[in-house]
Amino acid sequence: MTGTSHPRHQLNEHLTHPVRFSMVATLAATDESDFATVRDHLQVSDSVLSRQASGLEEAGIVRIKKGYVGKRPRTWLSLTPAGREQWDAHLTALRTIAGG
Repeated sequence: MTGTSHPRHQLNEHLTHPVRFSMVATLAATDESDFATVRDHLQVSDSVLSRQASGLEEAGIVRIKKGYVGKRPRTWLSLTPAGREQWDAHLTALRTIAGG
């Protein structure tokens, strides 16, 4: 056994869930996206997306912003700066693992 730790220890536990991973991947490609667009892209229900987004918000990875367009309520999702850093680190660990 070597003195370095396995790269799996660098994985972010908040990003290992498939819906959370997919959500963060989607948000990493944009500055901000509305809830319905993310929901439809991920093919999940409102409740699943809401629950997973709330968990990522508590972890400081996702920002949830509520407001209105006209009289209709809207929710927008975006990655926080820390969330982008965590996403990049998570991907680096995955690439290291995949590279052997």
